[in-house]
Amino acid sequence: MTMEEKVARINELYHKSKNEGLTEEEKNEQAALRKEYIQSFRNNIRATLENVSILEPDGSVTKPRRNTKN
Repeated sequence: MTMEEKVARINELYHKSKNEGLTEEEKNEQAALRKEYIQSFRNNIRATLENVSILEPDGSVTKPRRNTKN
């Protein structure tokens, strides 16, 4: 399942939960999909930030310090 399909399913389950409620199986599926989505989002942000450089006023380029906290 692609991320786009996962987001569509998360949204589908959300709307169903508001209209008629979810079964335990659907609640578990929703939680797992949300967890995958959040992890993917974090990984994408982390990859983007790892490619950031700071141009200092003196013209030098530095990499930001990396926070190892997850």
